[in-house]
Amino acid sequence: MLERIRSLYQGDSPEAHRFRYGLLVFDVVTILFVIVTSFFPHTRPVEIADAVFGVLILTDLALRLRLETNRTRFLLRFSTWADIVAVASFLAPIAGEGFGFLRILRTLRLLHTYELLMRLRNDFRFFRENEDVMLACVNLGVFLFVMTGLIYASQAPVNPDSGNYADALYFTVTTLTTTGFGDITPIGTWGRMLAVGVMIFGVSLFLRLVQVLIRPSKVRQECQNCGLVLHDTDAVHCKHCGEVIRIRTEGAA
Repeated sequence: MLERIRSLYQGDSPEAHRFRYGLLVFDVVTILFVIVTSFFPHTRPVEIADAVFGVLILTDLALRLRLETNRTRFLLRFSTWADIVAVASFLAPIAGEGFGFLRILRTLRLLHTYELLMRLRNDFRFFRENEDVMLACVNLGVFLFVMTGLIYASQAPVNPDSGNYADALYFTVTTLTTTGFGDITPIGTWGRMLAVGVMIFGVSLFLRLVQVLIRPSKVRQECQNCGLVLHDTDAVHCKHCGEVIRIRTEGAA
């Protein structure tokens, strides 16, 4: 049984690939559940769904811990602690409504997206050909939703202008894009510090995405000698074999 589970989590068969994509779909479903339920009162059916999701995530975490050869390293990973926070947030309503604000921290499950990047490179030609753009989008998207979750968790209990996830997302995007309409402002020290984090790190990620879209750091020009495809924009020789390459640029004959 353990070997069967190991093959699903760590194997290279089509079935294992489908299983891990299924885990990604599960992560997305949990996040959509968080967003949708932020607009409604936390009734008993919602708390039951919380418990179900919490048990499923806890099971997944326990299985991965069981399969890990270096458990100390596993427990020190940030993604592992993101899972622990996610489990706590799912089961928090059972301990009392005072822990309900932790529910939105389930967006930390998005951090697992990074674990599939290698698989996406192998499975999808579109991803390989646009890897820089896709990575920039993933980085920005994960940051956006995680920061929105943290802002909602810290502001919803005290700020009447941030009553649901959409309000927190709106504030995060206006801050990220330096628009800053000012109709929603954070309250308290933690809220202001999160806003500072969005300004500093979010704007950097946003500019990185714009840079990749407008002026990519690499160009696709296959070397006729060794087949290396990605080169620096100003390269005149292949950095792998030294062959002269001719990259077409604006103004070139």
